[in-house]
Amino acid sequence: MNHQEIIPHLFRTEYRKIVSVIAKRFGFEHLEIAEDIASDTFLTASQSWGLNGPPENPTAWLYNVSANKAKNYLQRLNVFEQKIAPAIEQTNDLVNYELDMSPQNIIDSQLQMMFAVCHPCIATEAQIGLSLRILCGFGIEEIADAFLTNKEVINKRLYRAKEKLREENIKIELPSEGDIEERLDTVLATIYLLFNEGYYSISQNKTVRKELCLEAMRLCTMLVENRSTNKPQVNALMSLMCFHASRFDARMDKNGHLVLYEEQDVNLWNADLISKGGYFLHAATSGNKVSKYHLEAGIAYWNTRKEDTKEKWENILQLYNRLLQTEYSPIAALNRTYALARANSSQQAIVEAEKLDLQDNHFYFLLLGDLYAAVDKTKAKENLAKAYALAKTESDKQAIQRKIDRL
Repeated sequence: MNHQEIIPHLFRTEYRKIVSVIAKRFGFEHLEIAEDIASDTFLTASQSWGLNGPPENPTAWLYNVSANKAKNYLQRLNVFEQKIAPAIEQTNDLVNYELDMSPQNIIDSQLQMMFAVCHPCIATEAQIGLSLRILCGFGIEEIADAFLTNKEVINKRLYRAKEKLREENIKIELPSEGDIEERLDTVLATIYLLFNEGYYSISQNKTVRKELCLEAMRLCTMLVENRSTNKPQVNALMSLMCFHASRFDARMDKNGHLVLYEEQDVNLWNADLISKGGYFLHAATSGNKVSKYHLEAGIAYWNTRKEDTKEKWENILQLYNRLLQTEYSPIAALNRTYALARANSSQQAIVEAEKLDLQDNHFYFLLLGDLYAAVDKTKAKENLAKAYALAKTESDKQAIQRKIDRL
C-alpha cells in the first residue's frame, strides 16, 4: 500500500487518538494546539512518505512525530513553565517531558474526551459536531455534508462550542462515580443522535451516512469496554444500533433509492450484526432499570425477525406502549400505529393515527396512505400525494411514487 492510500486511512483512525492524548495532557484551553499538531503530523507524513515511502510501522511513526512536535511547540512558544506544567503537575524539566502514547492511555484519553465534548453546557448539534471532528476524525466538509450546511456554519459552531467549554473550564476526565450516570445520559444521547444522523439522514452522500453510523457504534464500544461506563443502558444502545445497522444495506437499492421496511430483501440483512445485537441486548438485562434504549432495542429486535407473525407485531405494539409512557414522541406514536395495524386492524390504526395530526410530516401521510390502501384507495392516494409533496429527498419521493403507481 502506497502513502496515498495509507495516509487517509490512518487519518481516520489515528488523528482522534493523537488529538485526545495531547488535549488531555495540555487541557481544553489548548485544544486547537492539539488539532494543529495532529494535522501537521499528517502533513509531515505525506511529505516524508511521498519521498521515502511509508515506514515499517506507520502508526508508531505518527505517534513519535506528534510527540516531538508537541515538545517542539512548547519550546518555541515558551509556554510550558508558565501555563501547562502547573496544570499537569509535571516536572519543569522539558527534556524529560514525554507524551504517553501507550494503548491504554490512548483509549482512556478518547473516552475522557467523549465526556468533555458531550458536556451539557453546549448545544446538542455542537456536541455531535465536536464528536465528529475530534473523536471521529471527520473533516469540516464531511461534517457540513452530514448536517446539510456549509463549512462556514460548521466552523463557527465548533469555534463557539470550544470557547464555551474553555469558559466553563471543562476538564478532560471521566466524571466521578456519583456523577457518571447523569453525564452518561448526555453522552448516550449524543451517540444515538450521531447514529440517527447517518441512518435517517437526507444527505445523498452514502459513504458519509454509513460512516456516521459506524463511528457512533465505535464510540459506544469504548463505553462498553470500560468498567466505569459499561452500564445496562450502554449495552441497550449498542444492541439497538447493531439491529438497525444490520438492515443498512437493504434500505437502499442499487440505484440509491430508499427501500421501505416491508419491501426489503431480508437476505441482505446482516446476520452477524443481528447476532451481536442479541448479545448486547442480553447484556443490557443485568440492571433493574429499563431505559428508552432497552425498549427501542426490543422493537428493533422484533423488526429483525423475518417471520411476519401476529406475535411479532403484538410484541412490537406492547413495547411501543411502554416507550411512549417512558418518553413520549410524535414519531414513536406514529410508528406505534403501524404496529397497531399489523397486530389488530387498519381501521383501528387509522383512528389512532389521525389523532396525531402531524400535518408537516411526510411519514404521517405515508402511513395513512398505507393504512387506507386496504379500505379506501381514493383516500390512500390523497394521503400519498401529500406525502410526496412534503418529502425532502428524491429517494423518498421515488419510494412514495412507487406506492402511488401500485394503487
